[in-house]
Amino acid sequence: MFSYPTVRASFLFLAIAVAGLLVADIAITTANPWRDLGQFFLGVVTPNFFSTEGLLTALLRTVAFGFVGVTLGSFFGFLLALLYRFMPVRIFCAFIRAIHELFWALIFLQFFGFHPLTGVLAIAIPYAGIFAKVYSEILDESDPEPAQLLPKGTHAIAAFLYARIPDCWVQLRTYTAYRLECGLRSSAILGFVGLPTLGFYLESSFSQGMYSDAGAMLILFYVLIATMPLWVRPKALPVYILAAPFFLGEGFPIVWGNVERFFTEDIVPAPLRNGEGLAAFSSWLGDVMVSEALPGIWNTVVLTQIALVATGILSLLAFPLISKHFGGPVRRTSGHVFLVIARSTPEYILAYILLQLWGPSMLPAVVALALHNGGIIGHLIGRQTNTIHLRPDAPQGFTRYSWELVPRVYRSFLAFLFYRWEIIMRETAILGILGIYTLGFYVDSAIQNIQFDRAMILILITALLNIGVDILGRYIRRKLALQTMPTC
Repeated sequence: MFSYPTVRASFLFLAIAVAGLLVADIAITTANPWRDLGQFFLGVVTPNFFSTEGLLTALLRTVAFGFVGVTLGSFFGFLLALLYRFMPVRIFCAFIRAIHELFWALIFLQFFGFHPLTGVLAIAIPYAGIFAKVYSEILDESDPEPAQLLPKGTHAIAAFLYARIPDCWVQLRTYTAYRLECGLRSSAILGFVGLPTLGFYLESSFSQGMYSDAGAMLILFYVLIATMPLWVRPKALPVYILAAPFFLGEGFPIVWGNVERFFTEDIVPAPLRNGEGLAAFSSWLGDVMVSEALPGIWNTVVLTQIALVATGILSLLAFPLISKHFGGPVRRTSGHVFLVIARSTPEYILAYILLQLWGPSMLPAVVALALHNGGIIGHLIGRQTNTIHLRPDAPQGFTRYSWELVPRVYRSFLAFLFYRWEIIMRETAILGILGIYTLGFYVDSAIQNIQFDRAMILILITALLNIGVDILGRYIRRKLALQTMPTC
């Protein structure tokens, strides 16, 4: 068994995660977590849809921010995809997508304030980098033969529009629709930094112990995501896109002097801003690295590796819930409901809820990351097993699971898992805003202390760390010959 590279790689990552558990802060610190958890679930089953003023407006603005941000991201991402073969473009796209939407929001809040532009750009910028990467991969995999059949002298733009785009239109449309769902999740969590989306009201309800109100908001969000195939129709999209900007709200006016000061003073390292010279800058940078960056990097990496393996384990346990090779229609329907809830709830919201119930530690973050990402991968792998035809005398139960299906989907499972590695690290870093000592904790602390120069250094380090993990993940997929094109 250990002669297979995929098995050796799996056990190596498992060993790293176990070692991480020995040094991680994994604990439940609340006095009565089960009572709190029970109250929360009671609130979910007894939702109060009428107590929170402005709830429907928040839901509408969540949709509006999502549509505008994803539309801009897909448009500029497509333009960047056409130039993605150039190294500077690839580096630029890797950098902007490595910074989480909440980090972008925290940056724009400092000079745009609570203006709709803050939320729109916070979604559009990282999504442009993501779209550029995926669109370029889809275009590169398109069939070149139709372009070769065009008459000589056909303009390059015409050849592109009439030969390449039609061949990969379905993949482009499918991925854009998935990214719109992600955009709605991103839009919801922007409320946690003060923008008027669903997360703002969810945080307010939880902080006041109003679990029925919070349950109503979660249910509305699940219904919004689950019914997307019904209301997001191709013919209606132009109407949504044109109408969405008018539902963003007005916010406070932008003070352009704050924008200029942010770039010319606030983010300039203090020693350089004060004219203290390079020696003082080196000392300042060393202090940032030792007291904030290195502890943040350590905790981010430890939590990421634990969450990655937990995601893998949960994915392997979850895919039978929707596989036709296990159980009947009732069980598969229940499994679909569970996985829809797991993958539709943003990790940030899950972690926030669990932190309120269990107290501050890495445990809520691990569970939140594993549930969300495990739900996504479990759904994809379960759907893949439905295309597998077993022989009539195939074994039943655990033997069917372990000897018939897992070996057939394991390489795809690893490809999806390593693809999600970078995403898990991005989320791990941002969960520090909730009080977990990852890089996001130190970024948020620096911003709260009006030390924007330190915050920008830490955000830059976060981006470089994510880029490094993305490169490592692609290297491992290539070494293990995991060629599955991820769609998650």
